[in-house]
Amino acid sequence: MTTLENDFLRVTTRPQGAELTSILHKPTGIEHLWQADPAVWGWHAPNLFPIVGGLLNNELLIEGHAYPMERHGFARKLAFDLLDSTPTTAVWGLTSGKQTEPHFPYGFTFQISYELIDEQLVVTYKVFNQDTKTIYFSVGAHPAFAVPFNAGEAYEDYYIDFNEPEQLETHMLSKDGFFTGETRPVPLDGYKLHLTEHLFDQDALVFKQLNSRSVAIRSTKHSHSVDVEFPDFTYLGIWAKPGAPFVCIEPWLGCADSEGEPKPIQQKEAIQHVDVGGEFSASFTITFS
Repeated sequence: MTTLENDFLRVTTRPQGAELTSILHKPTGIEHLWQADPAVWGWHAPNLFPIVGGLLNNELLIEGHAYPMERHGFARKLAFDLLDSTPTTAVWGLTSGKQTEPHFPYGFTFQISYELIDEQLVVTYKVFNQDTKTIYFSVGAHPAFAVPFNAGEAYEDYYIDFNEPEQLETHMLSKDGFFTGETRPVPLDGYKLHLTEHLFDQDALVFKQLNSRSVAIRSTKHSHSVDVEFPDFTYLGIWAKPGAPFVCIEPWLGCADSEGEPKPIQQKEAIQHVDVGGEFSASFTITFS
C-alpha cells in the first residue's frame, strides 16, 4: 500500500491495478471510498485498460487476429510498479511484457498518477507508445463512492447533481453487457438524478452525449459533497449494484461492444490511439467539500 496525505485527505492505493483503496476526508472523518465487500462487489475503484466494458466473444480483434480479453481489460488485475512518490503524489506504471502480449500485442507503458491538492484528488492516465506502429486502446475509471456518507442516513437522501442542463438518455445494455442500440430517457428533477434502490435494476446508466463535464454526489440532509470533474472524458457511466450502499461515477474514453458482429479495434466506438513515440494523457479530479 502507498499512502498520500495532506491536511484534508488521506488516500491509499495498492499495487494491484494501481487501485485506490481508501479516501478519508480528515475534517469530517468520512471514508468516501466503498470498502470492497466481496459478498457485494469486491472492488474499490478499478482502472479500466486497455478496454472499457465487454467484448463480443471476449475477444479483441487486432490486425486480423483475435486476442482473449476479459471485461474492462487486464490492468485492474495486474501488479503495477511504483515509479515515483512524495507525501502527496504517487505514480504507478504497467509496461507491456509476457503478461500482456497474449492479450494485447502492443508495446506500451500505462501510467496512473494520483496527486493531492488541498481537498482535491487528481487522477491522470498516461499511455506511452513504445511500439513501431500506432496503438489503439480504451481507458476509464470506475471509483465507487460510499453512500450514504454518514450513519443514520438513507441512500435515498442522495442525488447526482449535473452541472449543466441535461435531457438524459441512457444507452441500453443487454443482459450480457452489450449495447442494444436502444435508448431510454432518464428523468431529472431539475439538475438532480435522485438515487433509489431500483435506479440500476437494468444495469449501468451510460451517457454518451452529456453537456456536463462535472457531476456531484450531494445529500438533501447536509452540504458535504463529492464532485467528479472529467473534462477529458466523453462518456460517463453511473452504476451501483442494486441495493448496495455505493454509487460509481465512471468517466470513460471507450465503451462496451454493441450487439452484432465484432469490429477490429481501430473501428471500436470511442477508441483512442497513440502514434509511434507519442503520449496520451487524460485526467479527472475528485473534490471533497
